Amino acid sequence: MKQLKAAFWRGAVSMETLPEHPFPEIAFVGRSNVGKSSLLNSLVLLKNLAHVSQTPGKTQQINFYPIESKWMFVDLPGYGYAKVSREEREKWQNFNNSFLLKSPQLALVCILVDSRHDPMPSDLALIELMENAQRPYVVVLTKTDKLKPTVMNERHEQLKQLVQYCNFCVDVLPYSVEVRRGRDELWGVIKRLAAQFSERISQNTNTEPTAENSNDSIRATQMNGER
Repeated sequence: MKQLKAAFWRGAVSMETLPEHPFPEIAFVGRSNVGKSSLLNSLVLLKNLAHVSQTPGKTQQINFYPIESKWMFVDLPGYGYAKVSREEREKWQNFNNSFLLKSPQLALVCILVDSRHDPMPSDLALIELMENAQRPYVVVLTKTDKLKPTVMNERHEQLKQLVQYCNFCVDVLPYSVEVRRGRDELWGVIKRLAAQFSERISQNTNTEPTAENSNDSIRATQMNGER
């Protein structure tokens, strides 16, 4: 396994500030402290692509990371953290939901669920949102190295049963950053759904998406030091 070419590109604080680009978007969303930043770093084998904070709720914008000039990872603010105001929680949730429902480049949503606990109402609400929006998503069970194998299998089965009648759930994957469990499987889902998305776009436009101009823009942004 080798490190992938990846870097922070831009952050957005509103729908109006979302950047334009031609890449299939892979969105990562979950409760605060679910291990989202660590998972992102483990996927690209970089330690500091996404900042891992000891204080939940630090991500206060939607962050965009171009990966290998092929995909765009999108890190959404965590939800459910109690130490921010109710107004701030609602603001982030509304922004997250608007992006998930309206982004034209969204190929896949990775819903991160802490395997150490039963799915919370906010986790279930997100699954319902994706079903109603007919958006493909994968449920990723994080921190499975903290569980005994029998408990992990029970949790995995619980989630599979939960989504068994869902039409847009692609898979339920146990994941561990520490032992790299599920990394290859998640990458397989990402590549497959991104390819399907690009094929649909190509069929709709009769032309392949052109990344060259946007690549130049991304490189220029990084050279100019914009974050």
